[in-house]
Amino acid sequence: MPPIPDPVIQSLIDAQEGPFVLIDGDYRVVAANAAYREAYGLGADDPIVGRPCYEVSHHLDHPCHLDGEDCPHRRVFETQRQHVVLHTHYDRSGRAEHVRIKGYPVVGPGGERLVGEAITRLAGTEDMDCEEMRLIGSSPALLRAVDKLTQVAHSDLGILLLGESGVGKDLAARYVHRQSPRREGPFQVVDCSTLNGELFESEIFGHEPGAFTGCVGRKQGLFELADGGTLFLDEIGELPLAMQAKLLRALESGQFRRLGAEDTRSADVRVVTATNRDLAGMVEKGAFREDLYYRLACITIQLPSLRERREDIPALSEALLTRINRANGTHCTLSAAALERLSDYDFPGNIRELRNILQRAVALCSGGVIGVEELGLEGGEGPSGTRRGPPEPRSLRELEMRSIQDLLERHDGRRKPVAEALGMSERTLYRKLKRYGLN
Repeated sequence: MPPIPDPVIQSLIDAQEGPFVLIDGDYRVVAANAAYREAYGLGADDPIVGRPCYEVSHHLDHPCHLDGEDCPHRRVFETQRQHVVLHTHYDRSGRAEHVRIKGYPVVGPGGERLVGEAITRLAGTEDMDCEEMRLIGSSPALLRAVDKLTQVAHSDLGILLLGESGVGKDLAARYVHRQSPRREGPFQVVDCSTLNGELFESEIFGHEPGAFTGCVGRKQGLFELADGGTLFLDEIGELPLAMQAKLLRALESGQFRRLGAEDTRSADVRVVTATNRDLAGMVEKGAFREDLYYRLACITIQLPSLRERREDIPALSEALLTRINRANGTHCTLSAAALERLSDYDFPGNIRELRNILQRAVALCSGGVIGVEELGLEGGEGPSGTRRGPPEPRSLRELEMRSIQDLLERHDGRRKPVAEALGMSERTLYRKLKRYGLN
């Protein structure tokens, strides 16, 4: 049993605001503060000294490095230097949560070598949950992104989210909002790819009656509606140059005019933007304003593609399949072979493609178990994960269109349950129906 540290060391541990624990060379807890006990559901009278740290925080019966994880305890003992890692722990209710751990070498009162671990909570399951659940997982690539999102959330600086289509930039923006001091304020979303000219000004800044042909009534713009909160500008790279200048003026001054109005209004807005385009390259080519770019990209965060977090595919697949089953009244499960095939696939369309593949597989599943054949990936990936050939440019569009057609038939043309099953808003579904000629 490890010795209890002297009162001085215990008082220093108790002075830490966040969870802090001292661990000996055999992974046994020597001392912990009240915040650590609270985080892991241990009362003041619950024994913790002498228990293995991995048992308390990981719910394991062995050290985490045996599962391939980067163990801060092991690394600090090897190097006698501070080491920072990202981990998935389990809180007092047994729910997974992402944490940052800083491990420090500590010398005990008797000269013994110990490790001190300071734990910072990044996100729990309730923070990561949403309709499309794109941030589910515990891969190093995802945890690094979540860590950076958490760090920058408390600032009011502009954030530019970069990443391929379908990686979850919209969810990352919502996560930043929920972690920020503006969390009680509104969160407004603008799809810049759908706006131009008067429509842009009307949507962003609002309008007065008679501002343009066919305009009736007064409308508040999304910039005004986001006052005190966050405005998320998705697909910012699609915004025409003429509109970029008007957006820049509003961001720099916080002031704007409704279309057709003479008076100036103001709003306190934090802006998060996202794109899958090379915005810096567009600046060099003159396709995007340099001054606006630097205003928006104070902090840039690259979100990982699904093939960069391949170990998250099983958890994502199960979570998405659960949602699809609930929406469709089905009870389909993935066979081991199907799950292996999904884990080997490169997913050029990322989580959006995974969702569409599963949606189609459920529609084709007749025996309750989804096999490799229902996935429709026979020509996409070999067992080694090497792509046999690039997909046809229209394949994802066709897959999505078929999924929407299947759901429309299943729900007798009702759009709301179709949108819920696809994890998108009815407005987004309407645009897709129009695009595919299904409306």
